[in-house]
Amino acid sequence: MKRHECRAIRVSGQYGHAPLCRQTDKPIAGLIRDLKQRGMLELTLVVWTSDFGRTPWSQNTIGRDHNPKGFTFWLAGGGVKGGTVHRANDEVGYRAVEPPHYIADLQAIILHQSGLDAELMEVSIDGRPVRLVYRFAEPIHEFLS
Repeated sequence: MKRHECRAIRVSGQYGHAPLCRQTDKPIAGLIRDLKQRGMLELTLVVWTSDFGRTPWSQNTIGRDHNPKGFTFWLAGGGVKGGTVHRANDEVGYRAVEPPHYIADLQAIILHQSGLDAELMEVSIDGRPVRLVYRFAEPIHEFLS
């Protein structure tokens, strides 16, 4: 596969999240370093996220439960500001303490940085138009260069 043909890299796993995270630390750092060395980082938006945040406590000793009240993601390249920390969770990491953003706001950043208008993004499901991003979602401007 040629580099310019690569559209997305997805790492997923159902169990054992921590080992997967450790296995991706060096490769993702290498990817970002490689993109930067080749002058491609500003043209490539790297989005690192998961399906949910995690509760700060154990779930029956088998790991931490899903937490929709506190969520973390990071972005690199693609015209976003490096080193930006925005908003916060409470002291134990359970819920957002500042007015929250929603996943639709992250989706709006991705579309905006890709040059796409979120207001125009619809798909047809069973003949009904469905928006890809919630109507009032907006890019989180503090992340934009």
